[in-house]
Amino acid sequence: MKNYKYLGLFLLTLGFTSCNVNNELDAIQEEIVDQVQLDANGLDFSKYISIGASFTAGYTDGAMFKAAQENSFPNILAGKFGTEFNQPLMADNIGGLVYGGTAVQPPRFYFDGAGPARLPATPTTELTAVLSGPFNNFGAPGAKSFHLGVAGYGQLNPYFGRMASSPGASVMGDALAQSPTFFTLSEIGGNDVLGYALSGGSGIDQTGNFDPSSYGGSDITDPNVFAQVFSGMVTALTANGAKGVVANVPYITDLANFTTVPYNAIPLDAATAGQLNGAFAAYNGGLQQILDLKNANLLPAQVLPLLVNYDQAEVDRRQVNFVAGQNAVLMLDENLSNLTPINPGLTNMRQATADDLLLLASSTVLGTTVGGNPQLINGVSVPLADEWVLTPEEQTAIKTATDSYNTTIGAVAASNSNIALVDFKGVLSEASTGIMFDNYTMTTSLVTGGLVSLDGVHLTARGYALMANKILAAMDIEFGSNFTTATNGLAKAGDYPTNYSPLLR
Repeated sequence: MKNYKYLGLFLLTLGFTSCNVNNELDAIQEEIVDQVQLDANGLDFSKYISIGASFTAGYTDGAMFKAAQENSFPNILAGKFGTEFNQPLMADNIGGLVYGGTAVQPPRFYFDGAGPARLPATPTTELTAVLSGPFNNFGAPGAKSFHLGVAGYGQLNPYFGRMASSPGASVMGDALAQSPTFFTLSEIGGNDVLGYALSGGSGIDQTGNFDPSSYGGSDITDPNVFAQVFSGMVTALTANGAKGVVANVPYITDLANFTTVPYNAIPLDAATAGQLNGAFAAYNGGLQQILDLKNANLLPAQVLPLLVNYDQAEVDRRQVNFVAGQNAVLMLDENLSNLTPINPGLTNMRQATADDLLLLASSTVLGTTVGGNPQLINGVSVPLADEWVLTPEEQTAIKTATDSYNTTIGAVAASNSNIALVDFKGVLSEASTGIMFDNYTMTTSLVTGGLVSLDGVHLTARGYALMANKILAAMDIEFGSNFTTATNGLAKAGDYPTNYSPLLR
């Protein structure tokens, strides 16, 4: 770029030294930017379909609504592909669902100046109203990997029910019926661990159980079940030569839902801390007493199996102590030794550490009273229930399953020349500290980060645009297209919002 900083000063000086000056300046030529033509290198986008769950659908701010669907990453991609793309749009920008006039899913979140709040409006999208297809976007919020091939899944998932071709249809069946020439298969496996995470690890890690029909909604899917399902989907989608992009699964515990509420969220003054310490003195002493009895072989033989791992380290870990200032949340931990058969007053509680993750929803529970009793305060004098916290052991279960899913995804992509792999796991990991998108630095922080929406799990419109660009970049590498260098080949960050106005209805 030329530097014209001193041009005015030069002309002024010239005016003092000569009277015969031509004061008419030549026009500064506008810099011409070379136009780069898009080259898809033979990719056929005439029938593009997207398959996945909530990210694919454009779910954001805790709901589905029209503007968010229009800013879904598949719709952004379709715009770059220049292809027609039909989506099962909601009836409004309020979000939520109604059944027979009664709201059964809440409206979207908006930022009320302090934090996420539900939009004070009534949804209008009727759950039972089936739309007329065919559709290109088969994103079904809440779907786990093994759900996508289930016949009649629309009767279990209202979002798919709105677009299913028939009551007995499956997501994969309807998608394959469109004879896709190009596809995206994204966030498959995300919900296979997300339900467990959002329940605070209350579900079951089903590793080793190959029967998904026996799983609960909050359970972790067995990696072998996932591998069979995912491999089968890719095989079916590429059988007729279609090409596509698959995305790996991020560590969902990097999302704002699990990183926003601090473990030491309890502020206390010295007097209150002292009162609490007095109340817990007997509890702390009881923990040590049981260990002393165990070490002295003075406990009944029938309780010894409960104390196999009970040692001084666990006693110290379970000690409850409050100070003036910020204090760790009091919580239940099912991984601790069960002492209640020996002493009913010694429940499985401890104070949280920096290694624990409190769910975003725990902020609505912390500091509230139990039954209106001012002496019984959640997270302070009453331990926070297991459903609000992910312990290190529960986080390990999530990470182990995610790593297994990603091993499968990577292997399937590597073995099939029709598949490009996008590293969404790497994108989210980078965003934990900051990822550049045009002139914006995006992070996973709630509200201010720009990447994660107000529900703490799903992306903002700008986040979905970044995801679309990462997919296009992966296509360039694998298929030889040039979206990343073509003029207007990528989505621009400034074209997509990070928050939707509460006036948008």
